[in-house]
Amino acid sequence: MKELRDQYDSGADPSIALSDLAEFTHFVTRVKLVPSVADDLSLSESERTRGKAFASTLSMRVLSRTWQMLLKGMSEVQHASRPIAAAEMLLVRIAYAADLPTPDEAIRALGNGTAETASAPRSNGGAMSNASASGMSMTRSEPPRGAPRAALHAAVKSEPAMPADAAIRIGDFEELVKLATDRRDLQIKAALERDVRLVRCEDGKLEIALEAGASSSLVNELSAKISGWTGRKWFVTLSREPGQPTLKSQADAREAELKQGVRGDPLVQAVLERFPGAEIIAVRPRDAEPPAADGEIPPDDDESDSER
Repeated sequence: MKELRDQYDSGADPSIALSDLAEFTHFVTRVKLVPSVADDLSLSESERTRGKAFASTLSMRVLSRTWQMLLKGMSEVQHASRPIAAAEMLLVRIAYAADLPTPDEAIRALGNGTAETASAPRSNGGAMSNASASGMSMTRSEPPRGAPRAALHAAVKSEPAMPADAAIRIGDFEELVKLATDRRDLQIKAALERDVRLVRCEDGKLEIALEAGASSSLVNELSAKISGWTGRKWFVTLSREPGQPTLKSQADAREAELKQGVRGDPLVQAVLERFPGAEIIAVRPRDAEPPAADGEIPPDDDESDSER
């Protein structure tokens, strides 16, 4: 907390500091899964050394929980009236989060008669229980005597992970938008086109800036949606960089350029002068069929151009 406060007093944005912390959490997780990641010479010696040290001492459960708390907390900090206070409280929640067992571990502990030991949260310095400090509570009920253990395991059996060879890989932002279209998620597709300013996109990671009117929960929604669609974890982070114009802005700019270009055509000028108040509403190639209006029957193919 002192380090965060010192950075804030020096002019740092709390949300950016948390974003950097989330990025390092992601790096440590990758090192834990693939230790050779820490040998990347593009990283500083400090990053490689600290990454290996954290990866060897932290469990995957702790890293995953920390990532989720940071992801949710960054959105809270960005919309808080006092961002530094919200950021400090987030660090408190992370520090005091209880290292509770997973459902499978809890059930195994119940079967072995060691439930109390397995489920008891650790307290930090005796000040308060971790679960209370993080604003969470946990209730545990004993299974009925004679309950089949198979039934208990079935109750907490998680959905099997998608095989690695079935995971979908995304090469660029356009492929990501196409994936949203293929999944028929019009809300996410519209958000990607209207609210997202791309900073960089690579397989498994999307770095973006948001338009002023974008939803505060969009980053979390994108991370959850894309991870579910591709069958592998995707990290979506906010960047301090302005990013590229949104896809909608780019399309509008191209449309405006086309309209401006055809406005100089003598035939178009003659039409506009003949019909005061007329506007150019769309530009299409000469050989493209105009879209039929609602209730209008498209012309037959054998009609001549003059009849059309």
